[in-house]
Amino acid sequence: MLPMITTGILALGAPPSPPGTQPNPQGQMFYSMGMMALMVIILYFLMIRPQRQRSKAQETLLKTMKSGDKVVTSSGIVGVVISVKEKTVSIRSADAKFEILKTAVTEISERSGAESTPNP
Repeated sequence: MLPMITTGILALGAPPSPPGTQPNPQGQMFYSMGMMALMVIILYFLMIRPQRQRSKAQETLLKTMKSGDKVVTSSGIVGVVISVKEKTVSIRSADAKFEILKTAVTEISERSGAESTPNP
């Protein structure tokens, strides 16, 4: 039984190289390093860069938020900004007044200084 297992394992190995030639381990190493570098570059452009762009956009959104803006929170609450503090925002939604973290604001749906076009 042991000779059959050993023969099976040896059959899975790399075939022997022709006599008088040696395998090129450096070429395989450069190929592997090149593939790894390519994967890191693809990872950067597919995951890291878009996340940084979203984070910068969110930071800009929070810096430009001011009183009177209509905002939407991550929990789906729509309200109008009453006051902006360092870490929190007070909003009014219907008959309720909330104080939420700035990071909970996901979008500003309407700016306070935006002119609305009159309907004829």
